[in-house]
Amino acid sequence: MRVVLLGTGGYHPSEERHTACLMFPELGIVFDAGTAAFRIADRLLTREIDLFLTHAHLDHIAGLTYLLAPLSLKQLDALRIHATEHVIAALREHLFANAIFPVMPRYDFLPLAGSSLQLGEATIRWQVLPSHPGTSMAYRIESTAGGKPRSLAYVTDTTVDGSYTEFIRGADVLIHECYFPDSHAEWAQKTGHSTTSTVLDVAAAAKVGRLILVHVDPRSKGDDPLGLAPLKSKFPTVEIARDGLEITI
Repeated sequence: MRVVLLGTGGYHPSEERHTACLMFPELGIVFDAGTAAFRIADRLLTREIDLFLTHAHLDHIAGLTYLLAPLSLKQLDALRIHATEHVIAALREHLFANAIFPVMPRYDFLPLAGSSLQLGEATIRWQVLPSHPGTSMAYRIESTAGGKPRSLAYVTDTTVDGSYTEFIRGADVLIHECYFPDSHAEWAQKTGHSTTSTVLDVAAAAKVGRLILVHVDPRSKGDDPLGLAPLKSKFPTVEIARDGLEITI
């Protein structure tokens, strides 16, 4: 199971990172559609895409407008957008309002129902993250393709708490937001985001295999904007993602 991190920043794009978008090219599955979603078209390996949104904040949905082109140019036969009813209503009313985006794309909007969905050999599970303004959604993808069970959890826009530890437990890879270094813990609480130590702690508690940090503050600079280096003893198999990172599980 291969995942490409097309966008690994938060809030707004920077010279180093576009905003949230993860793609599983062989499976035709995408998580979030931030400003990095323009990169999807060049990586298409399927004729249909199932796109799962965590929430309706602009840095996670702006790229939905970019996907009109591959659908109109027949690079795609179908684009299914999976999200809560609240998020879908927000997309229809605001993002695709005639005054903002005068073409209503031929997307299929599918409200999330229950707690999981089977797509071929992949199972997508989800759980609400209540700490972010308006709430967000964590996703977990599990695949048995090739006979070996593999799993990846995606947790973004949340303050770390104990509510989802079991949901991510044992995942081969955890992709988790980490907007702030520890020195900005107060801002993390105010805005519903996470800090470096808290993410490392939850990864260790859940016994995940590998931790990838995303949704980095776009104002940050340098190779270690999260102050990760002195904290790696908490969870050694961790790295800060950059756009284009590919992971095969």
